[in-house]
Amino acid sequence: MPVLRYAITDRARVQGEGPGLEAALLRQAENLAGNGVDFVQLRERDLDASALASLARKLLGAFHSHWLGPKLLINSRADVAVATGADGVHLTSAVGELTPADIRDLYASAGLPEPIISVSCHSLSEIPSARDSGTTLILFGPVFEKSISVSEPHRRVERRVSEGIGLNLLHLACAAAAPIPVLALGGITSENVPPCLEAGAAGIAAIRMFLE
Repeated sequence: MPVLRYAITDRARVQGEGPGLEAALLRQAENLAGNGVDFVQLRERDLDASALASLARKLLGAFHSHWLGPKLLINSRADVAVATGADGVHLTSAVGELTPADIRDLYASAGLPEPIISVSCHSLSEIPSARDSGTTLILFGPVFEKSISVSEPHRRVERRVSEGIGLNLLHLACAAAAPIPVLALGGITSENVPPCLEAGAAGIAAIRMFLE
């Protein structure tokens, strides 16, 4: 089966300021589309709704220019996803978050096609709820590590903040989530993709691997 590839945006990792920053992010989006990435999650949580919607529309334009371009999912902001006609929404497992049923109702009310809905899970206990809610994809991790991007003079660097939960838990999560596809998340590199697939993952989700 094809390996699903799910890229997550992060403007902090793109060189540039103002319009130059947005242009650089759009160029990266073009690269992702040209390289066969299946999904792109727009995760710029610091942007207000207007700025996020503007960026989403530009990304959709870039993706639609490619045959079988990536599907665009908006992180948490169902209102922006519906307003822009994005392909779907990414949800966290936090209490009070909208449910996949809520998202589907919003899309149906707007006359939009069935949305793609991904949900992030960080423990086995979260898997059954995500699976039974009718989500499209589950992002599980961090498998290898959790890191943050921090500023240093003239550059940004990655700083590990915790160890990953490991391949054994990924394997158990994939079994528990079936038939919902699980994507491995956290510290993913080209070298550790094969063991993730051997553990049962349908693909991988990453920031650094795709954007850098």
